[in-house]
This record gives sequence, C-alpha cells and structure tokens, in this order.
Amino acid sequence: MERAQERVSTSSANGSEGSGTALELLVHGVGGTTPQEMLNDPSTVRITGDDTAAVFRRAEDADAESRPQDYRDRPVQEAYVWCNLTSGNSARALWLLLLPFMVVNLAHWMRPDTRGRRRTVRLYGLLVRLAGLTLTVLLVAAACEVALDLAAWQCAGTRACAEQHSWLGFLSPDVSHEGWWSRPGRRLALAAVVPTALTGLLWYLSRRTWSAYESVQPMSHRAEPDEETGHTGLGSPGFWYGRRLVARLRAAHTAAGLLTVAAAVGSAAARHDRRPGGPGTLDVLGWLLLAAIAATAAVVLAVVCSRGRSENRVDQERDKHLVRGLPLAALALLLLTAVYAGWERPGWGSTGRLLGGGATFGGIALLQGALVIALAVVAHLLHRTHPDTRAAMRGLSGPAVATLGCALGGVMSGGVAQRVSDWLDGTGTSLAGPPVLLTWQASVIPVLLVVLIAFCGWLGRRAWLLRRTQLGEVQPDYPSEPTDAARTSRIATTRALATLTDRAPLLIAVVAGTTLLLGAGALVGAMTTEEAPAPAAQNAYAFVHGAAQTAQALGSWLIGLGFVLFVTWGRRAYKDASARRTIGILWDVGTFWPRAAHPFAPPCYAERAVPDLTWRMATWTRATGGRLVISGHSQGSVLAAAAAWQLSPSDRSRVALLTYGSPIERLYGRWFPAHFGPAALTSLHHDVDCWRNLYRLTDPIGGPVRLPGDQEPEVDRKPLKDPLAYGRTAQHPLPAPILGHSDYQADPAFAEERERLLARLRPGVPTPRPEAGAQEDAGRSST
Repeated sequence: MERAQERVSTSSANGSEGSGTALELLVHGVGGTTPQEMLNDPSTVRITGDDTAAVFRRAEDADAESRPQDYRDRPVQEAYVWCNLTSGNSARALWLLLLPFMVVNLAHWMRPDTRGRRRTVRLYGLLVRLAGLTLTVLLVAAACEVALDLAAWQCAGTRACAEQHSWLGFLSPDVSHEGWWSRPGRRLALAAVVPTALTGLLWYLSRRTWSAYESVQPMSHRAEPDEETGHTGLGSPGFWYGRRLVARLRAAHTAAGLLTVAAAVGSAAARHDRRPGGPGTLDVLGWLLLAAIAATAAVVLAVVCSRGRSENRVDQERDKHLVRGLPLAALALLLLTAVYAGWERPGWGSTGRLLGGGATFGGIALLQGALVIALAVVAHLLHRTHPDTRAAMRGLSGPAVATLGCALGGVMSGGVAQRVSDWLDGTGTSLAGPPVLLTWQASVIPVLLVVLIAFCGWLGRRAWLLRRTQLGEVQPDYPSEPTDAARTSRIATTRALATLTDRAPLLIAVVAGTTLLLGAGALVGAMTTEEAPAPAAQNAYAFVHGAAQTAQALGSWLIGLGFVLFVTWGRRAYKDASARRTIGILWDVGTFWPRAAHPFAPPCYAERAVPDLTWRMATWTRATGGRLVISGHSQGSVLAAAAAWQLSPSDRSRVALLTYGSPIERLYGRWFPAHFGPAALTSLHHDVDCWRNLYRLTDPIGGPVRLPGDQEPEVDRKPLKDPLAYGRTAQHPLPAPILGHSDYQADPAFAEERERLLARLRPGVPTPRPEAGAQEDAGRSST
C-alpha cells in the first residue's frame, strides 16, 4: 500500500499539463460502504488517508497518471470512504448522551437566509449559544438532583432507605452511628463527585474529538479576482475550522458545569449558616464563596456572549489562558466549597427535599422558554427581510428545533431523576422524591403523544389520498406494459410514502408548538400548586382528578421506559457493531455542521471530510492538469458540494458535479436556507464546470434541486423510472425491485449522465455547455 501511495504521488507530481487523464471521485452516503463495493472490484488499495477516512483506487489504477494513454476513453475512479468518522469504534456509543446538545447545535445553522443584517444574525447566534449553555446546566443539575438530593440528602438521611441500600450506610447518621461522613455537608461534598465526574467526561469527550476533528486545517489559497463567497458561508476560508471557538466554548461550559455543582453544595450549607444564631464566620465565608461563584459565572456568560465564529479567515489564535484558567478556577471554587460544606455544624440534619432544586429546574425551564420565544422573534425578522418560500416553517425551524432540544434535555433529566427515585424508594413513601416540576413535565408526555398520534393519523390519511392520485400516474410511465393492479398499487404507495418527508416541517411545528405550550402549563402548575398533578387535582371534579392520576402514572412509566430503552440502546451499541453502525447513521445527518453553539455536541465529521475532499481535488487537478467529476450519493452529495465551494475559482472551474439521491435542496435547502438556499445553489451551478442531479419519485430523501429562473444547462434530469421495468421483460426477466433511495448506479441514466460529464473533461478547451433543450431531449430518450 505504501508503494502504491508513493507511485501515485510521484506520477501526479511528474504529470504533464493536460495529460488527458480524467478522475471520477466517488463519495458515499449515510451508513457508509466499503471501497470494494464503491469501485466494484475486490482488489483495492489506499492511495491517501488513514484508518479513519481515506481515498481508494482499484489496484490496477494505482499508477494511472504515469499511463495516461491507457485512460483516454475511461476515467480513473477513486472512492472516498468516510464512514468511520461517525460509526467507528465503540466509544461513539457514548455520543447518545450528547443528543440534546446536537439538536440545539443544529438550530444555530437553521437561521433564515439574509444579507446586510449582521447584528441581527449575531443576536440569533447568541441566543442559540445561551440556550446551549442552559442545557449544560440542566444536565449537570439533574446529576446533582440524583446524587446530592435523592441519594446523599434524602435516602442517606432516612433510616429505612439507608438500611435498604447498604452501600449508603456509611452516609446515614442512624446506620453509621453518627459516623464522620454522616454529616449533611460531608455527604453533599462526597456526592458532588458524581456530577463533577459527568462534567469531566463531557470535557474529555469534547477535548478528544476536538483534537481529531477541529484540528484539520482547510486548504488555503490566494484570493482570485472573480472569487465570490458571499452567497454562502460554506465557501469561506475558515468555515470548516472552528478550533478556537470550540476550545473557548468548551472552557465556558466546563466551568458552568463545575459552578453548578459548587452552587448546589455551597447554597445548602449557606442556608443553614444563615439561620438565626448560626456560626458567623461560616456565614461570611459562605457569602464570599457564593459571590465568587457568581463572579465566575459572569465570566462564563461573557465568554459565551462574545463573538462567535470567524469564518472569513482561518483563525489560528489560541486563548490558552482562558481555555485553561476558567475551568481550573471553577474547579478550585468547587474544592473550596466542598471544604466549606464539610465543616462541622452541630445540629444540622437533612429532612425533605434539598432546598433549591425546584427553583433551579423552574428557573432553567423559564429561561429556556424565554430564549426560544426571543429566538423566534429574531428568526421572523430575518425571514421577513428576504422571504424564502421554500424555507421550512417560514424561517422558524431554528426556534422549533431549539425547543425540541430543550425538551429532550428536560425529558432525559426528569427520566433519570424519576427512575433513581423509584429505585431508591421502593415503597414510594419514605422519600419526598424529585422536584414536583419534573413530575409535571413527565405528566404532559401522554398528552403530547395523543397529539402526535392524531397528527400521524392525519398524515396517513393525506398519504392515502395521494396514493389514490398516484394510481392514475403510474401506468403512463410504462405505456407498453400490461396493467397489473398489485404492481401499480405498490409503486403508488411507495411514491406516496416518499412525500411524507416534505411534511416534516409541519410535524416539527406541531410537536414544538405543543411542547412549548405543555411545558409552560407544567411550569405554571408546579409553581402555583407546589404539588404533583394528582394531589393538586384531588379536590377537583372526579374526571379531572382521574385524568391527572392517569397522566402522572402513565407519564412516569413512559419516561422510565424511554430512559431504559435509551440506556439499553447505548449498551447494545457499545458491544454490537451493527447497532453502532445504526447510531452512526443518525450522526451522519445530525453532525454535518460544526459545533458553533455547543462544544459538547458530537463532533462535526465534515471538518475532516470537506478538507480531505478539497485537498484531493485541488492537488490532483493542479498536478496533472486533468479535470475531475465528483460523484456524490445522498449525504455524499452534500459533502461534495461543500468541498466544491471551498475550491478556488480556477480549481472549481475544472470540476463537474454529479449528485443522485441528493437531499441538498429537499432537506438542506429548506432547513438550512442561509447556506443551501436558492442563491447559494445557483452560485454553485455557475461556478462548477457542470452539475447534473438525478432523483426518483420513490426516493424519500433525494429530490430535485429546483434552481430558480431559467438556468442553462438545467441541473435536474427528469425523474428516473423506478422500478426500471414494470413487468417481466427480456432485459429484466425477474421482477425489477423498487429501489427508492438506493442503487442509482444500476439505472442506465446514471451511466449516460456520467459519460456526458466525462466528455466535458477531455483535455484542452472545455466543451461548451449543452443547451437546456438538448439535455431535455436526452432525458426524454432515456426515460
């Protein structure tokens, strides 16, 4: 393999300008594949790259550049394999813990397309970063609720619970006979190890992936006279290099987590010292520690509120003092707080709930609701400046997704607290349990499920009606075939189900709106009654009381079931490679974007993949003088487009783009209009040598590009037939399958479009772009 790499590097360096060799660079989609399958050859060699992501060729093509005469009539094929960036080793199963962070990070990139309102855009990014910070505090606060309140304060302080769980006996005053660790402050200080370890784990995962992903530098080039990147940030030099921002946000979020633990431990001791007749020295020390925690929290807030990404340049600056000093200062405060809380305080006992838990979760929920509403206002203002009819939810997709991210964090936090409470308190009578707000939040889950089921039923009815329409449109696509009712029904059903993807914005809007309203209702109910739903409705009508009891019981069961399934899935993914691959597919879609709002989100694989593709395309075209077609399927087409944007205009003009099963407009164009909107895709069409897109009506992911205006040549080919044959034919003696999103290369139209693009890659002066009418005629002849 090393010799193959040396041969191709030497031959590329010695290649003469205009050698005649053409290169086809294949990029796979979600889920990944092997280079043998992509190149349709069992013998492949790695040309460049490592075990994480690499470029492969057939063994016979390893030194193709030194034999250009053998490739006059066919291109050299290469396969870029990047699946290990998202579905590699078993440690990636831990990324399930980071799901809420990933969702809120997506909201950052969903802002509407706008130009000339930089302050409003910065405000949008600031609000999303603040929402991300509240998620970090929420997750650590949930860990504090479990370890400090439920275990160390309530269970260890209750004789029956401590006797039932012997591992807590040394913390119980009754079981340990007033042992040294049985003092409430010392119990809290010891239990603080759990949320501190969680914060350390989040820091470690972020630091580890930061070194592997954000450290890959993009290719830099001198600005050219005709260079224009204003249509999309994806073409900015520093877009795929967020090393400085992620390091700064990681320090701030780590400090915020440690300060949350310190505040939970210190505030409990400070409240005891503040009582009449309390120790004056400890009271003063408590005030000083809380003031220091508040001051450090203000620094954390200032860091998060500072300017976000620097995309117009590759930011090489390092904030070493901030990155190291801020978490260490927070850790020092936590240690001082633990010493302060562990000081001897005669007469201090633990009864009921640890004060402040309900107020903490209520304050976080209230702040998240306010941030989401403010984000919706800002998004509406941006969308109104430059309206985009194709944008999902009229520009409000970002606030809706941020709402779901906050709700997901709340469900995970409540689920953990509820399950641990049920486990510790087997009888359900000895412990006060978690804050009532968490119980209210769990109780609204059944209502949300009812709304969701009703909406899915409406979607099913719409799909059924559309299926009836499609029944009459299938047969004209196969005019010479005899009618088969069952075959027609299957094709029409597949087409109708594929359209459900376009209903996703409405689904997200309904779920997000319902979640926001139910969350507000739960917050109001918890604050006004200070009781769980069932006791709060005890004096109401029998129907209302019964509904409250049912919702509370069912919600607790559902949230517990969800937590168990979550843990089970994560454990299975840790041991099972196939399950780990499934989780990797989820990250393929969710982690394309850089970590601009939350540093603990799963890493952005595109910060490695896009520079890889850019370096490969630029160095090959410059060394050989040849021209290149980059062929991307599904998510691979998005990577291919992002890499093409990163090329200089001179390099980009030597590249043709072939996409198939591409979500570049159907999903990315609608959900991320600021970066894949009509202006951005139109500029890409003009900048690359040529772009052709293939799609099927049965494909639930891929779709047409739909560039506005009269674009010549057209990007979209007419929809491909699926299945290729309606019945049995000489070419298809067995029934042809309905392919949907897969096997685009099996369609003859794929080879036709590839050959048409490769014909433009001949050495010498590029051939003129074909007229739109000529391409349309070719499309009709093949379909």
